[in-house]
Amino acid sequence: MSITMPTEPDTLPNRADDGALTEEEIRLRNDIRLLGRILGDTVRDQEGAAVFDLVERIRQTSIRFHRDEDKTARRELEGILDGMSASDTVKIVRAFSYFSHLANIAEDQNNIRQMRAGSTAGSAPRAGMLAKTLKHARDEGIGARELRDFFKTALVSPVLTAHPTEVRRKSTMDREMEIAALLDQRDRVQLTADEWAQNEEQLRRAVLTLWKTNLLRRTKLNVLDEVTNGLSFYDYTFLYEVPRLYGALEDQLAAEDGSSEELASFLRMGSWIGGDRDGNLFVTAEVLQGTLQLQSARVLRYYLDELHELGSELSLASHLAPISDEVRALAERSPDHSPHRRYEPYRLAVSGIYARLAATATRLKIDSIRAPVGEAEPYDSVHAFKADLDAIHHSLVSTNATVIARGRLRRLRRAIDCFGFHLASLDMRQNSAVHERTMTELIDTAHPGKSYAAMNEDQRVALLTAELCSTRPLTSMFVKYSDETVGELAVFRQAAAAHATYGARSIPQCIISMTKGVSDLLEAAVLLKEAGLLGPTGRSAINIVPLFETIEDLQACAKIMDRLLGIPEYRRLVDSRGGVQEVMLGYSDSNKDGGFVTSGWELYKAEIGLIEVFEHHGVRLRLFHGRGGSVGRGGGPSYDAIVAQPGGAVNGQIRITEQGEIITSKYSNREVGRNNLEILAAATLEASLLQPRRSAPRPDYLEAMEQLSALAFKAYRGLVYENEGFVDYFWASTVINEIATLNIGSRPASRKKTRAIEDLRAIPWVFSWAQCRLMLPGWYGFGSAVEAWVVQHPDKGVAFLRAMYQEWPFFRTLLSNMDMVLSKSALGIASRYAELVPDEALREKIFGRIRAEWHASTDSLLAIMGHDRLLQGNPLLERSIRHRFPYLDPLNHVQVQLLREHRTHDPDEQVLRGIQLTINGISAGLRNSG
Repeated sequence: MSITMPTEPDTLPNRADDGALTEEEIRLRNDIRLLGRILGDTVRDQEGAAVFDLVERIRQTSIRFHRDEDKTARRELEGILDGMSASDTVKIVRAFSYFSHLANIAEDQNNIRQMRAGSTAGSAPRAGMLAKTLKHARDEGIGARELRDFFKTALVSPVLTAHPTEVRRKSTMDREMEIAALLDQRDRVQLTADEWAQNEEQLRRAVLTLWKTNLLRRTKLNVLDEVTNGLSFYDYTFLYEVPRLYGALEDQLAAEDGSSEELASFLRMGSWIGGDRDGNLFVTAEVLQGTLQLQSARVLRYYLDELHELGSELSLASHLAPISDEVRALAERSPDHSPHRRYEPYRLAVSGIYARLAATATRLKIDSIRAPVGEAEPYDSVHAFKADLDAIHHSLVSTNATVIARGRLRRLRRAIDCFGFHLASLDMRQNSAVHERTMTELIDTAHPGKSYAAMNEDQRVALLTAELCSTRPLTSMFVKYSDETVGELAVFRQAAAAHATYGARSIPQCIISMTKGVSDLLEAAVLLKEAGLLGPTGRSAINIVPLFETIEDLQACAKIMDRLLGIPEYRRLVDSRGGVQEVMLGYSDSNKDGGFVTSGWELYKAEIGLIEVFEHHGVRLRLFHGRGGSVGRGGGPSYDAIVAQPGGAVNGQIRITEQGEIITSKYSNREVGRNNLEILAAATLEASLLQPRRSAPRPDYLEAMEQLSALAFKAYRGLVYENEGFVDYFWASTVINEIATLNIGSRPASRKKTRAIEDLRAIPWVFSWAQCRLMLPGWYGFGSAVEAWVVQHPDKGVAFLRAMYQEWPFFRTLLSNMDMVLSKSALGIASRYAELVPDEALREKIFGRIRAEWHASTDSLLAIMGHDRLLQGNPLLERSIRHRFPYLDPLNHVQVQLLREHRTHDPDEQVLRGIQLTINGISAGLRNSG
């Protein structure tokens, strides 16, 4: 007996024998079996045969229960779980959790195999890859010159956030990456028998280390811990793969027109970690400063390492390789006086550059890794640093040594252009209510007798625009302000200091959450002015970005921006920023507010309205999409989501949040990370240059979507906000209370100390529904809406919706994401969570309604897509999910049992620890749950 990936008909549908499996599927299954066997051996060796046998009994019983909600299997499973000690329960949970993690590794490696197979010589480029998009552009008559011009003003920016759905520790992630590397070695390297044995021993060592490592953090993260965790992905992927992506794109364009012109750096990293103050009191001016210093330290150490390696490589002798006057000057200024390098000018030049950069690091209070050969003046800007390396590049190219310039030097120069001395552009974000309170105190103090809080919107706009034009400060050093106001002013002043230290790209955005009106943006502008980041002439060093989050705010956003752009004082600010205004759209809160269907539709309509307003004002629109990892928070395939935007919405510039566990799944592996970066770039190019040539959706499609949205909104609000007892049901039937005990983030679960759904953050809202396997935010209301619409339109019926699905990318993407979410839900499992609700009548009322809506949504979805089963059009994902159920379901069953014990005030600390471990395992098994 061993923990292996089962191959019974219940987990591998339509596969009678190994001969029916593809070679890729066989290799994936073999990898999973290998890791499962090693994990099983580890459990047996470390915990004993009894625990191992218990794992297998639970798995087999769970399969029977999941297959057809077998009541006998359910009673048997409950009996097994009831009979376990707390100690055994924790061991069982760890076994199933680790299998989910190991299965993820195997699947990721299989995805890499597929990517590599599709990238071999002679293979047709795949959708989502730049090569495919470039070919499409050529087919449409767009040449290399036009593409180069496009990238001069383009911007693609993934923005990392610290939202608490990543429940893994870095220690476990490091071991998982080691396992992935060992599997990769088995794929790519022809191993001897001894090397095979050594590889398996290393796998066993890594799995055993995992088993002996705490899955959970024992202490709560602070903000700078979150910053450090986020920075690890630069070592994993970004610092290395971003420059390589540029090189590959330049080479593809050069192959078309023969030009050696370098592309503008359009792909730039962003971050909220350490700058997002919305609801997080721990993000202060001191934390902002510490964040920027950590970021700068990471990138400067990378540059110093690369310079050290570059110096080793550039051993060109002066009598064999002529040099330019600029390189000769660099060599002569170098503090390196070693006789061994007297006739190696490139090495002398690089050692001098290293010395200057080391001095720069010292000025920025960063310890360099290696001491320089001598003292030198620090660089006053990143541009001066880049100019020195450019001189080496030009010298090599001009002396027929271009192939040398195309190696490490090329990648380093590109990295400097992308990452500067700041690494990632850090956004400041704060809730509009905090800015309002701050402005109220400042105005009331500076203008006795005026009450800013009592003013209407027009009066506030008039007062704030006058303040923007005033040359006198609004604050006074002789006034003692509240702690909140002092803290807010300190953050803005720290941002000004960051610009002076690291450059203007270090903090380019100020984002206002819960933007409700024009005054919200003008308040931020006045605060920027107080910090010296905005002058009385309107010239601003920072973009002011409204974030529209609720359904009501999305519906009002076009009117708000129309009025704002019509204010001369604000328009001068926009013009000073290159005539570009960024607008952020919130997927999470709009979903929690109005449900999946209405959120998606109102976001789409908001984009259309914004496009029209910005065209009227002659301002370039840049959209910032606040997408989460789960479908309920705007997640799903990035390429499909970008390409499905309305024509003109992308327009060459886009920013997208990368959140929670999605960051790990996308960017912890370099090859996968490079692929995901390329997808963002390819989709932006596709949507900007090629999509506008398509016709707009048919008016009757827009009308039908408006009606479906209204019907879905009514159903969703009727359940969540207008149903007496729903709040009690939610808090009793999910792990929302227990999620708060996990040390997975610095931010509280609710904005206020209430149980109201309105105050709950969208992340724990979605995460909780995922844990109980209902995924409700990703589908609820769709079935009711379709059924009602078909009744109202008997002449059109499902046939019309099927045509709408086939012809309209927005509707197709909406349903595709819903297909995935519904397939990951499990009503049988969810019914056990419903039993945690003590009020039987309330339980049946709410869960009965949810069950009926799930069936209606599934039936409607399949009818429109023309499928017989969920995920019929995505067999790989279908198989992946089915593979996981026998290992995922037991974690849910154990979690329910532990929740029941914990809520009866069981004093055993192992019970709470067991719940926390199940949260980890379920999250890993579902992959995009937060």
